[in-house]
Amino acid sequence: MSLLEIDALGIDIRVNGLTTRLLHDVSLQINNSETVALVGESGSGKSLTARAVLGLLPSHSTTHGSIMLGGTEILGASKTDLRQVRRNTAAMVFQDPRSSINPVRTLGAHLIEPMMQVPGANRAQLEKRAVQLLGSMGLTNPEARMKQYPHELSGGMLQRVMIAGALMNDPQLLICDESTTALDVTTQAAVMDLLSTAVRERQMGMLFITHDLALAASIADRTYVLRRGEVQEAGDTRQVFTQPVAEYTKKLIASTPSMRSGPAAGVHSLPESEGSQPVLQVENAFKTYHPHGQPAVKAVQDVSISIPAGGGLAIVGESGSGKSTLGRIVAGLEDLDSGTMSVAGNQSEKGSAKERRLARASRVQMVFQDPYQSLDSRITPAKALERVLKLHYKLDARAMRARIKELLESVGLEEKHANLLPRKLSGGQRQRVAIAKAMALNPRLLVLDEATSALDVSVQAQVLELVNTLRREHGVAVLFISHDLGIVGEICDELVVVQSGCIVESGPTGQVLNHPAHDYTKSLLASVPRPRWESENPTREPAENTSY
Repeated sequence: MSLLEIDALGIDIRVNGLTTRLLHDVSLQINNSETVALVGESGSGKSLTARAVLGLLPSHSTTHGSIMLGGTEILGASKTDLRQVRRNTAAMVFQDPRSSINPVRTLGAHLIEPMMQVPGANRAQLEKRAVQLLGSMGLTNPEARMKQYPHELSGGMLQRVMIAGALMNDPQLLICDESTTALDVTTQAAVMDLLSTAVRERQMGMLFITHDLALAASIADRTYVLRRGEVQEAGDTRQVFTQPVAEYTKKLIASTPSMRSGPAAGVHSLPESEGSQPVLQVENAFKTYHPHGQPAVKAVQDVSISIPAGGGLAIVGESGSGKSTLGRIVAGLEDLDSGTMSVAGNQSEKGSAKERRLARASRVQMVFQDPYQSLDSRITPAKALERVLKLHYKLDARAMRARIKELLESVGLEEKHANLLPRKLSGGQRQRVAIAKAMALNPRLLVLDEATSALDVSVQAQVLELVNTLRREHGVAVLFISHDLGIVGEICDELVVVQSGCIVESGPTGQVLNHPAHDYTKSLLASVPRPRWESENPTREPAENTSY
């Protein structure tokens, strides 16, 4: 008998008197010591399927079919039985770490307190195990981390804590819902190795949900492709990716970014007029943080970058390398300790504080890594866009509706999404709303801080093409902060590699990716996920093209 057996699962939800079917007879099996990937676009039902395994069904929903987990029927199970399943049989790592942890409790409390509810639990032993797991996740000084709060960690570091928490109870089944999205490539590789080892040594099953096809190909024994709540294709991972049958699977594979030998076709910086100033100029920038009771953190050290009109500069590095700090400085959300910076030729703005904020907003916009935190949970996408547009433009009601519709369509959203609250949108859909907000003002400089990490491959390709269009047709400069080396060549002409706040290598994107000079750059490239059937070479040398 399989560890997990989903048979003809259907889920209907009734809202405002209308019934919508979200899952259509989904069937899926996972055995012990097996990893199964569930891939598909945002809104395809991947997360809904995973949550259903733990009995986390949406309100006002009805189900049919069966979910057998470790011999327990989940559909119709009592609260007591579900609690036992979640405590002893299965654990889940969600996509967004900050929405899954209490912000006013320490990391140690998050890891230990749930396990203290188990009869006979020993706090000292649990603390020792928690420290051990944090260390295995690549977090430095794990003992001190136990006393930290969530806001003190980056998104990638916090997700490592969440994975450690899921492993605290030695689950038979581990469900990872986009759980490595926020991790840099080296940490991702280390965590994937850890998860693979756990599956093998503990004879654990793993359901791995991702929009990253390369990552799925690197870890999964079998793969299911989901679209609009229906399984389009299933089978051995190598067969699914190298010999796809369904047209939808072929489309996903074709949309997977590959590492190119230069910028994407048709993407070129606009020539600067003689004597003209670059859109962004940062010289000798320094930024140091002084956390209470902790050593000083040198986030940015003597960094100088420049982006011309229509240019694209990518900044890559591990979590905590200073990428996001530099982006926030450029966007005006942090101040430099020393150094100079100008955006569109202006080093400072004049006028009232409100006038200065509006002036900067018209020149530079930022899209953040975490869509759950960057959107107001109380207002719809239409209202959020309306508020932005009203601050800067005088539009009548008809023009306002037309502009909002245009912005949503430009990022792959439909008119029906305009009036849904963020909690009713998937993670990818929320990020598309955030990108639409940033593009509403047609800024001179667009800062994208891991902005495509939550998007599925086809929407990611669409958004990258949209940004390239803004560069090409409107001369928008792009500062692209990412840990995904596979997509930087799609959008950026120049690449900067940062480590511990310092630039260790820079140059044309193709040159840095294909002929890295610094050992740190080489280690990043060696950590890029590759299909299992291509990983016989233990050195994992960087390749000219990693698409499959």
